[in-house]
Formats: sequence, structure tokens, C-alpha cells
Amino acid sequence: MKNLSAEEFKERIEIDEAAVVIDVRAPEEEVEGKIEGSINLNIMDSSFPAKVQELDQEKNYYLYCRSGARSFTAGQYMEQFGLKAFNLSGGIQAWNLLSHK
Repeated sequence: MKNLSAEEFKERIEIDEAAVVIDVRAPEEEVEGKIEGSINLNIMDSSFPAKVQELDQEKNYYLYCRSGARSFTAGQYMEQFGLKAFNLSGGIQAWNLLSHK
């Protein structure tokens, strides 16, 4: 799994036609911001493993959380099932800084 800077992450999700952006935080954490078009798949939810196994292997998954740690863990887990995962290094915090530039 590859860690991407906020700039790289933004660039890739704009051009990758197979991109699916996943927020692995708890839904109540969305108050810190949310990437437009992202779906929530909470890594702490007991249904996370089953939901991962239902994902389309033809897609590219761009993951984020608050700081990048949980999404990195989620990406490593997803790759065990043959999924292509990319992590937003610095999480939504880095994304929010980018959007304020």
C-alpha cells in the first residue's frame, strides 16, 4: 500500500476513473471534515471485515481517517484480499490544510 501526500491523493482521485474514496473514521468524526464523494466504512465497526470482502477488486481504494494511522491499517487489511489501497498520509488534517492553501 502506498502512502500519498494530500496533493497526490487529490490529484489521483480526480483522474482515477476506478477511484473509491473511503473514510474509515466513526461517522461522528465527520465534523472535522469530509472529502466530497467519500463513503464511510468505519474500521472500528464489527462489520468492517465482512464489508471489505464485498468490495470490487477492480476498483482503487483511497482511504483516509483523522491522521492516517487507522486508514493505513485498513489498507493493509484490504490488501490481504487483493484490493488496491492508497492511504492519505496525515489524514483529513492534511486534506484540510491543503484546501486552505
